[in-house]
Amino acid sequence: QVQLVESGGGLVQAGGSLRLSCAASGRTFSSYAMGWFRQAPGKEREFVASSRWSGTSTYYADSVKGRFTISRDNAKNTVYLQMNSLKPEDTAVYYCAAKHDGVGVSRIRAQYDYWGQGTQVTVSS
Repeated sequence: QVQLVESGGGLVQAGGSLRLSCAASGRTFSSYAMGWFRQAPGKEREFVASSRWSGTSTYYADSVKGRFTISRDNAKNTVYLQMNSLKPEDTAVYYCAAKHDGVGVSRIRAQYDYWGQGTQVTVSS
């Protein structure tokens, strides 16, 4: 069992930056692929970024490519999402997720086994 706790959300002006963190419990964190998803009001939860267990392979949604960076520190059981050049359309609740199969990066929500409770990111124009 893995428990995930996100932090770092908040209110920021357009063009600003935020770094989200996701702290995981469990000794096998380093074996999991990790992902970030987001859900805006009235919309479905969508993929943002994913990282292989080693962090050597990452995958991004086109809407955030070049602006967001996923990284992880397996010694700290933590995955991060650095968000730069934020836009109002990035406003959403951001969730981190863990996938047992640590090798493959994935944008498919159903492939993730554990989810955090989410952290709100609001970008004002």
